[in-house]
Amino acid sequence: MENKNQSELTHFFLLGFGNQLEIQIPFSVIFLMIYLLNFFGNFSIIIAVRSDSRLHNPMYFFLCNLSFLDICYTSVTIPKMLANMLSNSTSISFAGCIAQIFFFIGLAGTEFFLLSVMAYDRYVAICNPLLYHNLMSKRVCIQLATGPWMAGFLNSLVHTLLLSQLSYCESNKVNQYFCDIPPLLALACGDKHINEIVLLSMGGILGMGSFLLTLVSYVHIISSILKIRSAEGKRKAFSTCTSHLIVVSLFYGTAIFTYVRPTSSYSPDKDRLVSMLYGVVTPMLNPVIYSLRNKDVKSALLKAVVRKRS
Repeated sequence: MENKNQSELTHFFLLGFGNQLEIQIPFSVIFLMIYLLNFFGNFSIIIAVRSDSRLHNPMYFFLCNLSFLDICYTSVTIPKMLANMLSNSTSISFAGCIAQIFFFIGLAGTEFFLLSVMAYDRYVAICNPLLYHNLMSKRVCIQLATGPWMAGFLNSLVHTLLLSQLSYCESNKVNQYFCDIPPLLALACGDKHINEIVLLSMGGILGMGSFLLTLVSYVHIISSILKIRSAEGKRKAFSTCTSHLIVVSLFYGTAIFTYVRPTSSYSPDKDRLVSMLYGVVTPMLNPVIYSLRNKDVKSALLKAVVRKRS
């Protein structure tokens, strides 16, 4: 292919999962079901919380933010992937590719920080229950919810601006089902050391920082749970914390593996699988783990459905 810089390159081609029809049809059905489960699961949580005044507290306020975030997060990649699977065209414009990276990285970064905020909220509620309503006032909650969105998209803006300045002369075939930083860096030619340094440093500082903050919060939470005298109370608390930690570890672990490493170690097949875990599976699990197992949420959702029917 001829050498092209970013001004001449107009399209990328997303290779995704190949072009074999016998693979694409079942995959498209599976991903459509996952997307619908994710959308309606998270949307139902937002409806349930908004419709029941008993759920108007900080924990459910952050859960609504997470639900809205997960709907946006999966909507950036899955609809385009499904459109490519069901058509003969796998192309995406250069501007569309950069825009997809901006929103995907911005939303992923927002989820990083929001999960830390939610862990801190649970830490305050369990370890300092008497101070909870003072420490987590409405104003503080709004600030804690706004901060992740600002930090996530500021981080994304830096990466997308740097990516848009690179030259892409190796190929225009992106070996992934969506536009992402590692596969585009693998296609770039010329000096991309700044991009790699920024990716490693910001990913390491922000990603590992968020993960450690979340981990420390859960260590304190578990320490407080161990002091509970009731065996049943311990069991329920540990069950909830274990579920949260599994989802958090899955998201943080796979995302950090993808972005906090040299570009030279990029492996299309392995990275495609890993990106599925933090980009598709985790958003689908979040409503089940965080909310739909909760009796208050299920009760509020049932009331909202009955009210709608009547």
